[in-house]
Amino acid sequence: MSLLESIHQPSDLRALQRPQLDELAAEIRQFLISNVSRTGGHLGPNLGVVELTLALHLTFDSPHDPIIFDTGHQSYVHKMLTGRGGEFASLRQKDGLSGYPCVAESEHDWVENSHASTALSWAEGLAHGFQLRGETDRTVVAVIGDGALTGGMAWEALNNIAIADDLPLVIVVNDNGRSYAPTVGGLSRQLGAIRTDPRYEQTLETIKTQMRRARFGRTAYDVLHGMKSGLKDILAPQEMFSDLGLKYLGPIDGHDLDALTEALELAKGFGGPVIVHAITKKGHGFRAAELNKADHFHTVGRIDATTGEPLSAAVQATWTDAFAQQMMEIADDHPDVVALTAAMLHPVGLTRFAAAYPERTFDVGIAEQHAMTMAAGLARAGLHPVFAVYSTFLNRAFDQLLLDVGLHKLGVTVVLDRAGITGPDGASHNGIWDVSLAGIVPGLMLASPRDQPRLAEVLTQAVETSDAPTLIRYSKEKLPDPMPAVVRRDGLDVLSADEDADVLLVAWGAMCARALKVADLLRAQGITVSVVDPVWGLPISPALVEMTRHHRLIVTIEDNLIVGGLGSHLELEMDAAGIEVPTRQFGVPQRYLQPATRNEIFAEIGLTPQAIAREVTETMTAFIEAPHGGRREVSPLTHGEPAAEVPSEATGLS
Repeated sequence: MSLLESIHQPSDLRALQRPQLDELAAEIRQFLISNVSRTGGHLGPNLGVVELTLALHLTFDSPHDPIIFDTGHQSYVHKMLTGRGGEFASLRQKDGLSGYPCVAESEHDWVENSHASTALSWAEGLAHGFQLRGETDRTVVAVIGDGALTGGMAWEALNNIAIADDLPLVIVVNDNGRSYAPTVGGLSRQLGAIRTDPRYEQTLETIKTQMRRARFGRTAYDVLHGMKSGLKDILAPQEMFSDLGLKYLGPIDGHDLDALTEALELAKGFGGPVIVHAITKKGHGFRAAELNKADHFHTVGRIDATTGEPLSAAVQATWTDAFAQQMMEIADDHPDVVALTAAMLHPVGLTRFAAAYPERTFDVGIAEQHAMTMAAGLARAGLHPVFAVYSTFLNRAFDQLLLDVGLHKLGVTVVLDRAGITGPDGASHNGIWDVSLAGIVPGLMLASPRDQPRLAEVLTQAVETSDAPTLIRYSKEKLPDPMPAVVRRDGLDVLSADEDADVLLVAWGAMCARALKVADLLRAQGITVSVVDPVWGLPISPALVEMTRHHRLIVTIEDNLIVGGLGSHLELEMDAAGIEVPTRQFGVPQRYLQPATRNEIFAEIGLTPQAIAREVTETMTAFIEAPHGGRREVSPLTHGEPAAEVPSEATGLS
């Protein structure tokens, strides 16, 4: 049996001899490479925290001492050491192991966090809560890094933590070279250790009191304190933590288990908030990851466990690729266009733009709120900013979108990647809220292109709009084949049309191909159908409202929440126009979606073509009298049997 197989809970680590811990670290790395290369996931960050996670569990008593991981994708090793190693074959799969901390999985996971910069607030709340309950033997640990300290929320928390002198809180900064300067030598480490010694604080307070009482004492104290601070500033840029009033220990070699354990033991014994600064290397121990300069295998699909090369078949273009190409084509013709990203230059497709136009590219770090209002400022200065961000992270900048951009009617374009159902990363990474949020911003225009030609069209229109914010959303799916319209009518793309159609299917974005398949299934049941893509879905087009008058049933299909989605907006406009045609809305229910593939989630929530067609057919059978006074027979689908399949080639669905 391997050492790793003998670890079922953190206390098992303490039974190992010191040389065995190094063997265990090597086994953990090999386990990560072997397993994550098969399932996909966040490989690089976890290879970088092996020794750090071992040291945390050797020093602290989890779950009695909560360990909170910011950017929770760094928690794989933590999962392995808390009895979940045997579940890694199901990582990020339906009913499997979550890729982030998960309260339902283990008592060692206190929070389900995957959005960055939140751990310090969680940790402060827990520490104060334990303190007020008289549980003084508990220490709370927050592990933050991988760029998370660029987020404003983290610094808001630090500002509050700094005044809580007796709060038993250890903040481990996992510095993997993405946010802070590298280590600067041993003297800085020694100064840090001295600063965390309670005897140092007691002596300093005594000296302060005596010097302030003496003639010229205050001036002398300030000079001496300034000399000490200046010396340490030269030796270690991390003085910024001390300037906040936080005790600081480091930098520590994040791959030196002994040094880490020693530092954490010292921090634990201090009794108040203390920073432990660990220097780690993302991808450490896997040469292919170490040599990958782009992101050190931050996240991977299925790869060769030796070479790191992707194992997937021929690479198909993505929506992100299409956006990247279109930004390059727009750039020359629109010199006023600038690009913003929140620490995701490569994932959102702005790498080429940044290389070609560095002075027109702004990476603000994990700071979506700042990015949105900075975009407002750029627009007020006469430029047209394009802020590219994952849909799920738009949630963080809603106030700025509503009041800084929307209220001022500014020409800011927000491009939402990973909109709709994303799948394996679970509840926090689905982009199912953007339409509901953005839809309440007065004057905002929102498009969801169905293919690359429509993306090119709406992005060009967006950057030429100067008096209103524009949002463009697209999914995580591969780029589909073009779906040309039969006809464009008053800005609406009619994708399929039967004469005197009973049902009007309204779909946009990734749902258009699905709607075309639904239409084929309905026609097989004798129901006539038209399919329309509004292209710019919000605000609702008056032409679309008028079109609804001429059908017996209006069906909307979207991959956003039903509440506040395209369908609910259309129904409101129909009511305002006095149109009483019934509607059926198909979308995402108002609940959190657990990890699974996109297709598994679609099946679970009834968004497969077969499920939609069955529901629509049942609704149509309830209509006995047609509007013109006649009757129309419609045969229902059989509930126990799937609807007739339509070849995927005919619809663009995989």
